[in-house]
Amino acid sequence: MLNLAIASGKGGTGKTTVAVNLALALEQENVQLLDCDVEEPNAHLFVKPVIEQSYAVGIPVPSVDPEKCSFCGRCAEVCAFNALAVFRDQVMVLPELCHGCGSCAYLCPEKAITEFDRPIGVVETGRADGLSFAHGRLNPGEAMSPPLIKAVKKLADPNAVTIIDAPPGTSCPVIASVSGCDFCLLVTEPTPFGLNDLGLAVQMVRKLGLPAGVLINQCDIGDGAVEKFCRENNFPVLQKIPWDFELAGLYARGETAVMHLPVWRRRFQSLYAGITGLVEGAVRQ
Repeated sequence: MLNLAIASGKGGTGKTTVAVNLALALEQENVQLLDCDVEEPNAHLFVKPVIEQSYAVGIPVPSVDPEKCSFCGRCAEVCAFNALAVFRDQVMVLPELCHGCGSCAYLCPEKAITEFDRPIGVVETGRADGLSFAHGRLNPGEAMSPPLIKAVKKLADPNAVTIIDAPPGTSCPVIASVSGCDFCLLVTEPTPFGLNDLGLAVQMVRKLGLPAGVLINQCDIGDGAVEKFCRENNFPVLQKIPWDFELAGLYARGETAVMHLPVWRRRFQSLYAGITGLVEGAVRQ
């Protein structure tokens, strides 16, 4: 089944709105919605799932046994993130800098390093009107979101259409979210900021080798520069959503367009058909 990421080069383009409405529009499919924007998850505000399970996710960080340690400094040498500092008779561990790679424990000549899990967030799973749902919640102050994002993505059902709501931007959390997907839909807006960040997002998906297309939200508020960019870069525009007071009102109340306006259910179903057509075309190539 299809793994589809919904991403954007910047925040505020309507990415989550598109992800949620697309998931709810596919009523004939087995659908799963994964909110990987773990720093600010908000898809649950619209689908209103009943949370059935919650569990902590951590990363392995080192603990040094001073009785075994010879203070040779090898652990600090191999740490790419400066999470360890070795002094004459002490090893200082900075767990907030640790990326959990395990190099220090593996390469310690004295086998003086063991690892323990440091919690960085939680994963919550549930259901809403037949829709399977999961999201991550990063603990306040944590900087390491990719391990939590990967924990959410591990829940992807191979027998379901999986829609991933990615974080905004083009940094490591976004790459962790969209990597391995069958298609990436980039949501943008027709403004100078939207165009600039769309350009960065296009570079990202091409670097990753992901088939991708564009949805232009609030398509009638700006100029035609975004569409021109897409034409010049052979990037398909799969859907355009105009500014609409009724849609804005539904969003403000935490409601979805496809549950209240049949025309939008049909439009999101058409969007999905366009995506599947591009994926099938990419496979044939």
